[in-house]
Amino acid sequence: MASKKDPTRFLRWFRVLPMLVLVIALAASATLAASPTTLVAQVFYPVKYAEQIEESSARHGVDPLLVAAVAKCESNWNEAAESGAGAVGLMQVMPTTAAELAECGLVDGAAYDAGDLTDGAVNIEYGCAYLGILQNELSSEDEVICAYNAGLGAVQKWLEEGGSVPENVGYSETKYYFERVKAAYEGYQKSYPNGLTLRAGTE
Repeated sequence: MASKKDPTRFLRWFRVLPMLVLVIALAASATLAASPTTLVAQVFYPVKYAEQIEESSARHGVDPLLVAAVAKCESNWNEAAESGAGAVGLMQVMPTTAAELAECGLVDGAAYDAGDLTDGAVNIEYGCAYLGILQNELSSEDEVICAYNAGLGAVQKWLEEGGSVPENVGYSETKYYFERVKAAYEGYQKSYPNGLTLRAGTE
């Protein structure tokens, strides 16, 4: 004789399903929490040319994480990017600026051709050199970020007029740029606490 099926059996299983889903979700969350840098870095804070960034940053005395933040905000890591004003490559370097840096000997023009700014390594070298100059001329990281967008002369003028940066930045575009770079910089700091090359695949 066949045994009668318990009509509450299905209901008990149905109540268990949400608990299983919750357990799986919690396990997934715990896994992500254990290694947030890998996931976040790959999706939101990718890096290209990590070794070149660290080498050029060390040569010019700048923070490689700031360099990564600038590259992300300037071109979103697009080597071929070109602005309407003529800025080129990953860090949107002006060809005239690159030529001046090479002529002054701040960049080895033989190793890094100023006319080849769509080459990622070349662009990073010139971008880092320019950040280094701004860092030497200005007194704060905030001023350096604003000057990378607005120019050294503009920031110096705002400071001479008694203003502060970024509070008294004269260009709305530069204010927005500053906020984006600072947010990206914080993201890279959290995502790559041990350095860019330890998390990023290099090219």
